[in-house]
Amino acid sequence: MPAPEVTRGRVVLDTNVVVSALLSPFGPPARLLAMALAGTLIPCYDGRILAEYAEVLARPKFAFDPAVSAAVIDRIQLTGLAVAARPCHIHLPDEDDRPFLEVAETALAILVTGNLRHYPGVGRAVGVAEFIDQAG
Repeated sequence: MPAPEVTRGRVVLDTNVVVSALLSPFGPPARLLAMALAGTLIPCYDGRILAEYAEVLARPKFAFDPAVSAAVIDRIQLTGLAVAARPCHIHLPDEDDRPFLEVAETALAILVTGNLRHYPGVGRAVGVAEFIDQAG
């Protein structure tokens, strides 16, 4: 299958990447999130993605400071690209992952995830380490 078309610098960050970045501020997901928040990368999103970020980051099990969570989401909106995602008809094991794929497909972005098994056969989905290796 040919590589998907990608617009340079555009990424969709799966929620697990954002959570991992906040849990481990010196790991690869944190490096990726820092690149997105600094504007080195262009985080692509829609309302569904922002709502999921907010819901997951507010879960008591993570005990994230609400001000930090809000600042991360606000910065993603400031540095990122709001996308009016088109529906796609690729089967996914978990339909909750569909917004991330639809935004990535519409924006011609790379979907970066810590759970590639959630996106079987999706050429534009890559793991965090692979993305960082490719980004240099």
